[in-house]
Amino acid sequence: MKGYINKVDTKRLIIMIFGNVFLGMGISIFKLSGMGNDPFSGMVMALAECIGMTYANFLILLNLVLFVIEFITGRRFIGAGTFVNAILLGYIATFFYNTWLNLLGEPQLLWQRVIIVAIGVVVCSFGVSMYQTSDVGVAPYDSLSLIMRDNLPAISYFWHRMFTDALCALICFLAGGIIGLGTLVSVFGLGPIIHFFDVNFTKKLLAKEGHGTNPL
Repeated sequence: MKGYINKVDTKRLIIMIFGNVFLGMGISIFKLSGMGNDPFSGMVMALAECIGMTYANFLILLNLVLFVIEFITGRRFIGAGTFVNAILLGYIATFFYNTWLNLLGEPQLLWQRVIIVAIGVVVCSFGVSMYQTSDVGVAPYDSLSLIMRDNLPAISYFWHRMFTDALCALICFLAGGIIGLGTLVSVFGLGPIIHFFDVNFTKKLLAKEGHGTNPL
């Protein structure tokens, strides 16, 4: 794979790793709310439950399949972040989810669940900003809409991403997963908050404006 895996410096690698930690934390917070996850995570959780596998293990298997697509059609998106996200994200999310359950238990009241969703939005957005803006590789699922954009440039990235997310949401629903406030917020609300963190934190942390520009 030499020649197209992104070379990274230590700082960008550390930022990417922390980004995935916060992203996994955000996924766990959405799950704790009981009001739905982002479409892809929700789909993975629903399918994993259907076939009796853990979320983290099933996520790795699915990422292997998606990585084949990325390898064949989108090699320029492959980097260290691709493998960290594909292999470790599920275990990070599971660790934090179990931690929240042990410390806090499941929220019982609607207002508690809504607050947890709001916290999940901020944490997820922060994690995505660090993971994507570090520009050291794209997760197999995230690469799909980028590959579609490159092959169908007449259609904007927004609609390619909406298509993949809508498909995941449909599969999640059909598999008995939860589609709710957390799902809607993930689809429509993360973008502006991610941009806020990009401008006001991550790019400044990278110490060079525009460095590690998001490939979207």
